[in-house]
Amino acid sequence: MVVRVAQRAGESSAARVVVAGDDPSIVAACKAHGVEAILTRQDHPSGTDRLAEACEQLGLDGDDIVVNVQGDEPLIDPALIDAVASTLATHAEAAMSTAAHEIDSIGDFMNPNVVKAVLDTQGNAMYFSRAPIPWWRDGSANGAPPAVLPTPAPLRHIGIYGYRAGFVRKFPSLPPAPVEATEALEQLRALWHGHRIAVHVSHVAPGPGIDTPEDLARVRAVFAAAPPA
Repeated sequence: MVVRVAQRAGESSAARVVVAGDDPSIVAACKAHGVEAILTRQDHPSGTDRLAEACEQLGLDGDDIVVNVQGDEPLIDPALIDAVASTLATHAEAAMSTAAHEIDSIGDFMNPNVVKAVLDTQGNAMYFSRAPIPWWRDGSANGAPPAVLPTPAPLRHIGIYGYRAGFVRKFPSLPPAPVEATEALEQLRALWHGHRIAVHVSHVAPGPGIDTPEDLARVRAVFAAAPPA
């Protein structure tokens, strides 16, 4: 699956695609398919810590832009990778970038597993939450879910991040934020410490990630129906 993700990333405009794995078998599988890979420590508490080590191993300059793609996203759109990188490049004040997509159902709006994002007028994140935000006071009665979504539509966060390499090296040393622990959302640490996160609003729904055996079966069916070139 990681090889599939790397192949999709290779269809983007990225100058280089590197897999950072914590197991020699991952690195070997990637290299067998012509994918550059490096071995990182196994004791990293988060993917961002692993990315920081990868930046060090690769000797990246502080201003280099790195997009972190999760290894369970074999259907990720290469254009989304490009958009996240471009968003950071055009927001000089931001340390990070990410993406969001309009929510189109009450179920997703109320679902705590669907992370919501609220942006400012410059396209920077004000907050991320598992709660339904922005809460439409006038569209809800006594705290009940709204019958329809507010306008403009709330945004669903997409879990892809762009970083300046210098910042990603710094990020693991930032003290965790109380709100980060409450929401279980690592990106809130950056906001808590005053760093800006620029957000690309995509008009294309993201491809499904793989979190369950059912997700894996669905993605396998997609590849079986239309094998990648």
